[in-house]
Amino acid sequence: MRKLKFYFIGLIPGLLIVFFILNKKGASCSGYLPNSRVIAETLSKEFTYSEEFKTQMQSLKIDENFLKENILKKGEINFDKSKAQQEPCPEYLLISTEQNVHYEITFEKCKNEAKFLTLKKLK
Repeated sequence: MRKLKFYFIGLIPGLLIVFFILNKKGASCSGYLPNSRVIAETLSKEFTYSEEFKTQMQSLKIDENFLKENILKKGEINFDKSKAQQEPCPEYLLISTEQNVHYEITFEKCKNEAKFLTLKKLK
């Protein structure tokens, strides 16, 4: 019982110190899962668009801000249909539902850029 008491006396302040240090640095644990990591890494890169993607964005009246904030951040990567091990740029398929509209996006996540290849609006 005495050992348990000493354990908690050290554990609780230790957890509080770690929490405050990580919180000040802006670190979070939300990006731990593969889906979150791929999306966060993609959002941190420079965006380039294929001609087909640009045409689809214009026809669907989607701008880059809507793409980032509503489609990418709320999307789910379909790893079964993605080519995550492809070199030099892994290719991913993202499916997102925004305002009851389903979007399917194919993109490559390269070292310095994210190249968006296709954009489809699904029924």
